Amino acid sequence: MELSVKESQFEITGMTCAACANRIEKGLKKMDGVTNANVNLALEKATVHYRENLLTPLDIQSKVEGLGYGVRQEKVELSITGMSCAACASRIEKGLKKVAGVNGASVNLALEKAAIDYIPSITSPKEMVEKIEKLGFGANISNEKNNKETDDYREKEFRKQRKRFILSSILSLPLLWTMVGHFQLTSFLYVPDILMNPWFQFLLATPVQFMIGKQFYIGAYKALKNFSANMDVLVALGTSAAYFYSLFLAIQSIGHHGHIEGLYFETSAVLITLIILGKLLEAKAKGKSSEAIKKLIGLQAKTATVWRDGREVVIPLEEVKVQDIVLVKPGEKIPVDGEIIEGISAVDESMITGESIPVDKKAFDLVIGSTINKNGFLKVKATKVGKETALAQIIKVVEEAQGSKAPIQRLADKISGVFVPVVVALAILTFGIWYFAVDLFDFAAALEKLIAVLVIACPCALGLATPTSIMAGSGRGAEYGILFKGGEYLEITHKVQTVLLDKTGTVTNGQPVLTDIRTDYEEKRFLALVASAENQSEHPLARAIVNGMIEKNISMLDVSLFESIPGFGIKATVDHQLVLVGTRKLMESNNINISMIQTDMEVLEEQGKTVMLAAFDGEYAGMLAVADTIKETSKESIHRLKKLGLEVIMITGDNQRTAKAIANEAGIDHVIAGVLPEAKANEVKKLQKQGKIVAMVGDGINDAPALALADIGMAIGTGTDIAMEASDITLMKGDLNSVADSIALSKKTMTNIKQNLFWAFAYNVIGIPFAAFGFLAPWLAGAAMAFSSVSVVLNALRLQKIKL
Repeated sequence: MELSVKESQFEITGMTCAACANRIEKGLKKMDGVTNANVNLALEKATVHYRENLLTPLDIQSKVEGLGYGVRQEKVELSITGMSCAACASRIEKGLKKVAGVNGASVNLALEKAAIDYIPSITSPKEMVEKIEKLGFGANISNEKNNKETDDYREKEFRKQRKRFILSSILSLPLLWTMVGHFQLTSFLYVPDILMNPWFQFLLATPVQFMIGKQFYIGAYKALKNFSANMDVLVALGTSAAYFYSLFLAIQSIGHHGHIEGLYFETSAVLITLIILGKLLEAKAKGKSSEAIKKLIGLQAKTATVWRDGREVVIPLEEVKVQDIVLVKPGEKIPVDGEIIEGISAVDESMITGESIPVDKKAFDLVIGSTINKNGFLKVKATKVGKETALAQIIKVVEEAQGSKAPIQRLADKISGVFVPVVVALAILTFGIWYFAVDLFDFAAALEKLIAVLVIACPCALGLATPTSIMAGSGRGAEYGILFKGGEYLEITHKVQTVLLDKTGTVTNGQPVLTDIRTDYEEKRFLALVASAENQSEHPLARAIVNGMIEKNISMLDVSLFESIPGFGIKATVDHQLVLVGTRKLMESNNINISMIQTDMEVLEEQGKTVMLAAFDGEYAGMLAVADTIKETSKESIHRLKKLGLEVIMITGDNQRTAKAIANEAGIDHVIAGVLPEAKANEVKKLQKQGKIVAMVGDGINDAPALALADIGMAIGTGTDIAMEASDITLMKGDLNSVADSIALSKKTMTNIKQNLFWAFAYNVIGIPFAAFGFLAPWLAGAAMAFSSVSVVLNALRLQKIKL
């Protein structure tokens, strides 16, 4: 039989010349199953004909990547409706992975979303939606409009379920009365004769079974049609067995008088009522677990006042364009990320940085969207709008983290995939043992045990155990300015053994400041001459000196000549005096004697400070010291990390003496100094080869390779976009306390996940034998099943209250 040949196109990245295209083409043609391949360099596409029974698109992609090139992938998020348990999520995930061109799919039961990696030249989101619909569920592409529709749908479903529960409760309560009347402890209760009539029970139970319970039959049919089984199958089987057996007995009783023993109408009705109650409580609790996202979205401004056509216009936020001039009045939210072009104000940035003190802003300073303009009028040129703003990026990171899976979930997923068929087999086995061995030929007793086993074994708790904790943990982290990019990072972080800290901008403020002034010259004149000369320079050290002088209210003098001498310093004529400011070499090259201050210089340099010498008209006049000071919180943060038993190492390109001085001040015992930017990643490798799990903390472009290579990369949020992109965790506050906080949050989240998984497994391990041995009545099994799912979600929600 000839195998069918399929044609697929792949968008190739990384080709630079015709030789690359030829190499890929030859490599593809060598694959077993490929009948032809053509690579077009200009279009950057490969057209491949292959036998689909021998190869998959993923095999072809792996071959291209093995040759050193890439295949362009995209990611899409779908909102899914109709899932009832972990088996549903598992079924959708398996179905999506079978779609040609899909390289990975992760379905989150708690969020009711699927995150899918796919090759756009092979498949499309539309095909994925169609696949999900074929499996019996609803789906649409997750975007602002569709998410609103999905939220509206969920709200309608919640209200519909609430009405069903109220009606079901009204119909089930009389049946529950008859059930309670059967117990020895409550036999004293009066039960009206009409409630014992089988046809009256039939009239009450039938609407519950087929109107309110219709959703379970539909769900079970869709699952079985796709050769699968889920919670709906268990509920439909269990309640149907109770209902139809009772109907059979009622029909048999026609013409007989007296009460009939062994009716289970109340069992089926009460079970359905309890399961709907469990779903209502679960939906309510799951809604709370996504509150972090809602809070972040609520921070965004809804409108913006822009200057267009010579007048102020108020427009919806989504209509603001890059380069628009946005007008922000005192007390208003700044709607977009941008640059101030006019105005002075204090801006409350606490929602982004966690810093409670407003930051003074002036022309040319950058502002972040959704922060609050406190007291001045600002004109802001929009530089980032919509999805590009800092807050939108934060929301995206949190959403992706909440929708991702932690590795610990794999075990639960595997079990969920085969759980329902195993339970059905156990229920049938239980029935057989009771009917043929324990209570010989007592159909009613055996049926009761079968129903109890089917109902108690619902895998909802198992499917909710991990995602609800990930949602709550990552959401709580976002509130503290800790952004985990995925569930796997939330899991790994607590295993970190060594924390590697970049110095500049991480341990220190990253901005040099003037720390010391030593002179025998008349101080005010000394400061004025030095400040005026340095004010002509753009060097960071010159800026530090000038800013220090401005704080001392020093007035600038006239400068007639200025010369910058790279590597030495500056030369200027200030108020008719020749001023030199710079290094030892500058002084020595101009024959200025500095032998008398050598000791003072060395003392300052031992403290990690950069010393600048000043001379006026050929005579030494004084010295200034500039240093990048450590952040106020660094010392306390490093102490916390040590208390957690972590090895803390500082890594820097500075010389050993300067690095050691900073490390001593911060309380760091281990220093790796004189490291070139490209060598930082090698230092990470060395530590990993020693078997250590390494977290790298940095903020600069030069930290990006090390952040990417480390087991956990943590980027200080006040740093560069590249560092944030390369990292696994973004610390928005720019505070090293967030490093310890992220490790603590990871530990608490993992403890919470383990608690959930333990109880989800223990509940079934204990509950199923209890039900099989006859210790649980079916209605009690239903109550326990509903409680198990709710308890798992409520336990996860405790993470939203933890203090860091």
